[in-house]
Amino acid sequence: MNSHPLTRRSFVAASIAAPLAVAAGGDQWIELFNGRSLENWRPSENKNSWKVVNGMLAADGPRSHLFYTGQVRGADFRNFELEVELTTKPECNSGIYFHTAYQETGFPEKGFEVQINNTARGDGGYLERKKTGSLYGLRNMYKQLVPDEVPFRVNISVRGKNVQIHLNGQLLVDYVEPTPPVIPAGGEKQRFLSHGTFALQCHNDGSKAAYRSVRVRPLPDNIPAYVGPPPLVDNVFREVINIGRHNVPMVDYHVFLRNGMTLEDALRKSRRDGIQYGLTVSASDLNGDAGAHRWLKPYAGRPVFCALQATNGDWTSTISQKTATQFDYILADGRRDSLNQIIKRLDIEPIDIYTYPTRLTLDPEAQRRLIDALVRNKVALELNTNDRLPGQAFIQKAKQAGCKFAFGTGNRTVAELKRCEYGLEMVAACQLDWHNFFAPGAWWPKAVDRRWPAAV
Repeated sequence: MNSHPLTRRSFVAASIAAPLAVAAGGDQWIELFNGRSLENWRPSENKNSWKVVNGMLAADGPRSHLFYTGQVRGADFRNFELEVELTTKPECNSGIYFHTAYQETGFPEKGFEVQINNTARGDGGYLERKKTGSLYGLRNMYKQLVPDEVPFRVNISVRGKNVQIHLNGQLLVDYVEPTPPVIPAGGEKQRFLSHGTFALQCHNDGSKAAYRSVRVRPLPDNIPAYVGPPPLVDNVFREVINIGRHNVPMVDYHVFLRNGMTLEDALRKSRRDGIQYGLTVSASDLNGDAGAHRWLKPYAGRPVFCALQATNGDWTSTISQKTATQFDYILADGRRDSLNQIIKRLDIEPIDIYTYPTRLTLDPEAQRRLIDALVRNKVALELNTNDRLPGQAFIQKAKQAGCKFAFGTGNRTVAELKRCEYGLEMVAACQLDWHNFFAPGAWWPKAVDRRWPAAV
């Protein structure tokens, strides 16, 4: 087995910039790993996939899950705060389970998984979209927020019906389990809040993680019930979970912070609805590269994508390619373009997602020309909820041609920031799955990395 070069001592030094959270009320945290052996931990199936290397629990080998079996609370926790410090190697897929139970083979069927995946792309033909910090299958993160080979910290807390997940101190998930629980189709049938132990995941041979610390602060079983607003459990709530569980990125890639809407407003709504956002700025609203850098700065490291909206005209002469690459994708608005202008832009400009191209009345031949231009230039088509565009028949034709799709709103106000309702309808009506959906840099390099015109 290849050893992990990061030692327990160097891990501590690297973590100084992100100090451990202080337990409220002065209660002590309890370390569940002694730094020397697998005492109090029990590996499943491929036992040799877990070793202690340089004072850390090292996952390296075929699939195995390492379950806590020690004396703290009899390895049975209902309400708690858990803090895990770890580092990952490139292409590592791992996870932290809670409210689970020992299982000799397979992936744990009881409880919840907090995903650990910074750069793993998946197995075989499956391209995994869920990133580190996801409450797997219920509230998924799609943007990579921490790098491999650098220590990071995951905090998980359960208080009654509420699950919160922090990554390096930043709140990513604030999930309130409804009554009865919503369990996604095809998922683990025991994925509901109850009680149980913790487990660490070695997902597959080649997924290498090193866990430096696993510590818990048990909370009383009779902790006061969650008193926040209950979740609105309707068909959209259920479909966001069900479709996200099946790997379709639940991301609204076309969101504006307008009319007093702040980043914190957006993040609260994102956590409540289970939909990540792509915050968008028009190139015409930026003062070149300097303005782009100022706009990007507040969003660095935050759980949002950043999109540059390409405006009509020679926008590539005001923003450099180097600066454009700092955005997650380029989005173009086709509302004012003729069909010929749309196709010209698709053939020349570095565009990842095109919005509103079917406001035009297009005959079958014009539709074919537009779809051909989208496919040959690897440009995704937005499923816009507020305008309910494109129509179902056009989406079916685009799907058959191999076009990718992306959810979008293009909101002007907070009230217009919906829950991708139209996109969810089209997923069902057109039988779209994760193969049909765009994710930045996932199927092919970003448009700005593929080409950059001298002038448009």
